[in-house]
Amino acid sequence: MSNEGVDTGRRRFLTLATTGVGAVGVGSVVWPFLASLKPSERAKALGAPVTADIAGLEAGQMITLAWRGKPVWIIKRTPEMVESLAKVKGDLADPESTVDHQPKYAQNETRSVKPDIMVMVGSCTHLGCSPTFRPDHPAPEIAPNWQGGFYCPCHGSKFDLAGRVYRGVPAPTNLVVPPYKFEGDNSVVIGEDQAAA
Repeated sequence: MSNEGVDTGRRRFLTLATTGVGAVGVGSVVWPFLASLKPSERAKALGAPVTADIAGLEAGQMITLAWRGKPVWIIKRTPEMVESLAKVKGDLADPESTVDHQPKYAQNETRSVKPDIMVMVGSCTHLGCSPTFRPDHPAPEIAPNWQGGFYCPCHGSKFDLAGRVYRGVPAPTNLVVPPYKFEGDNSVVIGEDQAAA
């Protein structure tokens, strides 16, 4: 075959245009596939990690997030709140957190990685009710030695500011501490474990 009369400029243009249209077509097919790999909101609720920005969390304040269909509380405890944990130790059913309801790195008096930041599942271990945050003290209507904590008005279960259960209440165990880790000072990822220290 002869190449006489062939417009190489036009051929080059048509080749480039066809390649461009093909690339756009491949991109339009691949993009939805790649987007489907990102966890959906439903998947996040079922267990995918959830990130919380705690930069604006003030001392004594609590925020609530959803993780695995349950409320998760993040509380910024004041130094007084942290000190109060030792004052109620004698009133608690499991002050040393021997029941495995927290990761090993949170099996301490504060039940947390950082003493001032508490992360726990906000469901009572009795019947799954959501206790109310009662940081006020004294509150003799709740307990004679109440130093603040969580009170379940449904059946009267009481927990201290570390989620440890009081003796003689319907809840059998401490509140659950989910796996979590810090990403910097202002971000908590719930659902991923803190690296072992």
